[in-house]
Amino acid sequence: MKQLLLEVLGWLGYLERPSVVLQLILVAAFMLGTRVALRRRLLPRLPATGYPPIGLGLLALCGGLLAFLRQPYGLLLLLGTLWLGWYGLRLLHRLLLLWLPEQATHQLESRLLRPAYLLIAAMALVSEVDSLADLAVAPLGALFGTEISAGKLFQAVLVIYVVLVGCGPPAAGLAWLLQRAVGMSEGSRKAMELMLRYAVVGLGLVVVAVHLGLNTTALIAVAGGLSVGLGFGIKEVFSNFVSGLWLLFEGSVRPGEVLMLDGDPCEVRKLGLRATLLWRDRDNAELLIPNQTFFTEAATTYTATDRMRRSQVSVGAAYHHDPAEVIALLEATARQVARVLPTPAPKALLLSYGDFAINYALRFWIAHPMDNAGICSEVNQAIWHAFKAQNIEIPFPQQVEYSMVWPPEQHKPNSEHH
Repeated sequence: MKQLLLEVLGWLGYLERPSVVLQLILVAAFMLGTRVALRRRLLPRLPATGYPPIGLGLLALCGGLLAFLRQPYGLLLLLGTLWLGWYGLRLLHRLLLLWLPEQATHQLESRLLRPAYLLIAAMALVSEVDSLADLAVAPLGALFGTEISAGKLFQAVLVIYVVLVGCGPPAAGLAWLLQRAVGMSEGSRKAMELMLRYAVVGLGLVVVAVHLGLNTTALIAVAGGLSVGLGFGIKEVFSNFVSGLWLLFEGSVRPGEVLMLDGDPCEVRKLGLRATLLWRDRDNAELLIPNQTFFTEAATTYTATDRMRRSQVSVGAAYHHDPAEVIALLEATARQVARVLPTPAPKALLLSYGDFAINYALRFWIAHPMDNAGICSEVNQAIWHAFKAQNIEIPFPQQVEYSMVWPPEQHKPNSEHH
């Protein structure tokens, strides 16, 4: 570690050279000037993509001037090239959007393209002021009795990052092929994809450990300690992990399914290994539910075998209206609502005789459970207009009060007083 720190401190002497400082100032000035010109649109007719090339062109003229004056210009040329490459990534972003969705483009850029470019840029800058070969052999210390150098550590971190980021598409492709060959369900395919990803990550960690030359006995001891931790410290995390795999294989909870949670319909957006992501429509909220919850509590689903759902609205009508006419009107009104399915046909029922009204229920079918609240509102509005057009009364609660005398034997009905 001391040798590596000495190498890094030696870069400060390089940065103290007047020619190096001049090149850094020129690059910073042109980058800042380009940014200010772009924000203030000093050239209104020039598109936004034209400002960086102008700045790079002026920077190249400065490099030619330094070469004419026989001054060093290598750092300026390198920084200008890196600036050009970063500008190229912005242009590549627009091209990727033509073939990939925005989310996939963002993931590709943030996880692969930009980190790879920054790594290349950092290595290029280090090679400008020092030797990468000398830095690679700089010792950093010992791990489990094995000497670790900067080069080995860099390669190990790079391999782990590439495995974590790049194992997704191959695992998805292999799981898709297995699904086609064996006929697995969609939930089983997702479970297989996740298991393949974790298997690749575990294999990558083993390869890194072998590459570093770590002591296998020490690794077994660490694995034993982790197993004890699973038994005591992170038991719930491991339980949710196993529950997530089981749910994926079983297919009882799948992305796109609608579950009832606290009386609200929620759509399953993502089934992870620790928790399930649900989306609640009424407030656009995303809920994280631990996977173990689906094994310990009952859950109602409306999309296990069929996405159609039967819904119901209740309404009361006055006693002087013929129940047969009210039932026919309710069924005809439901058939006129656009999002109510014609088959199975809506069905109206007389439920009970209430204190002040006859209680009816109108049952109908909808195509998607998440639309239930909106469709019920449309049906209720249609019933209101239909009752108003047919002069059917929806009565208010009514109470009749009688005066009483004591003792009860002397009480006479109010009708006898009139």
